[in-house]
Amino acid sequence: MANPFVHVELQTKDVAKAKQFYGRLFDWKLEDTKVSDSNMPQGFEYTMINVGEGVGGGMVKAMALAKEAPMWLPYVQVDDVAAATRKAKELGAEILLEATKVGDFGIMSAFRDPTGATLALWQVLKPPAK
Repeated sequence: MANPFVHVELQTKDVAKAKQFYGRLFDWKLEDTKVSDSNMPQGFEYTMINVGEGVGGGMVKAMALAKEAPMWLPYVQVDDVAAATRKAKELGAEILLEATKVGDFGIMSAFRDPTGATLALWQVLKPPAK
């Protein structure tokens, strides 16, 4: 796998203001959804960003990764989030979020690299065989 960037997420304290701004600036199609998973806060709301072409993303109320200021968080797709997270740690990264299941969509983790930049990893969950 080439490990492409697959998602970009805005974590902000004012999602409504961000939706109004970016929706009008770029004419993005924004779709609100609720994620229900035992690993996520109850009533976890998420706004999907459909950009038409290229990498889409999402908006969410600021979580632990964006304590000080709003931030855009890029996601890189990997085959195995747990293994890639361990490797990042071995290479000097600070793990901010261990591998965490996100609904039935996938598994994510996040880390701060040795230069101070934050990055998330994403593993797509494959649907069960029929």
